Amino acid sequence: MTALGAVFAHATLALAVVTGGAYSDAAFTAPLDSGLRAFYQRDFTTANTSFESALAAAPDNTLAIAFLNATAAQTPGSLDALIAREENRLVADPHGYTTQLRLGFSYLFAGSTGRDRDADAREAFDAAVAVAPDAAGAHVGLGILRMNERSATRAKVEFLAALARDPNDVLAREYLATLYQVDLKDPQRGLSYAIDVPNVVPHYADIDFHIASMLDDLRQFPAAADYATRGLEIDVGHVGEAGRHGYTLLARIYLDEKRPDDARRVLRASIAAGVDVEYAQALLAKLPK
Repeated sequence: MTALGAVFAHATLALAVVTGGAYSDAAFTAPLDSGLRAFYQRDFTTANTSFESALAAAPDNTLAIAFLNATAAQTPGSLDALIAREENRLVADPHGYTTQLRLGFSYLFAGSTGRDRDADAREAFDAAVAVAPDAAGAHVGLGILRMNERSATRAKVEFLAALARDPNDVLAREYLATLYQVDLKDPQRGLSYAIDVPNVVPHYADIDFHIASMLDDLRQFPAAADYATRGLEIDVGHVGEAGRHGYTLLARIYLDEKRPDDARRVLRASIAAGVDVEYAQALLAKLPK
C-alpha cells in the first residue's frame, strides 16, 4: 500500500463526509468547482459569478459564502459593495436566516480590509441561530469568531454543533481540523476531520495544504509532500494558503526527509514566485551551499 493509501486507510471512518446534500447536487458542485478554479487562477470576475451561481443552488453553503467574500476581498471596494448589498437585503428581509448568515460572513471578512466588524458579525450569526437553530452555518461563523479570540474550547463546541447539524459542512471540518492541530496539539484527530474533504471538493487547494501540514506533524512525509505539491499545482495564482505558503511547507517536509537538494529547489521557486520570500530566504540560508 502506498503512503497516501495508508493515510486514507487509517483515517477515522466515523468522521468521513457522508453522501447527500449540496455536495451531491451538480447544480451546486459544477459552479463551485468553476469558482475555485477561477479563484486560484486570479480570475476573480469568473469566480464571483460562479460562486453566486453555486449559492443560488445552496444559499447557506458556508464554503461558497466564504469564497464569495474572499473573491470580493481581492478587488478594492468590492467587499464594501458586497456588504452594502447584503445590508440592503437585511432591510427587506430582517428575519431571514440566509440574509443574516451571509451578512455575518461578510462582516468577518471586513477584517481583511482593515475594518473590525466582528461585533456586527456576532450579532448577525446570533440572529441567524435564533431564526434557524437547527441550521449549521451560523455555528461555523461563531466558531471562527471564537478561534479569532483564541478561545479553542468554545470554538470547538461551535464547530461540533455545526457538524451535528450538517456532517458535510466543509468549512467546519477545515477549521476544526486546524483547531485540533494547532490549539489542541492533536493532528491525528484533526486529520480525521479533513482527510475526506478533497474527495468532496477536489479543487480546494487550501485543504490540501492543511492536510499536508498535519501529515508533516505526524511524520508521514511522502504523503505530506504529495498533498503540498497538489495544493501548489491547484493554486497557480498563489492567492490561497497553498500557493502562498506551500513552497516553504514542502521545503520543511523535504528537510525532514533529509532531501536538501529538493528543499533548495522549492525554496528558490518560492522566491521566484514572490511568495513567503523572507521565510524562504531564511530557510535557504541555513542549507549548506
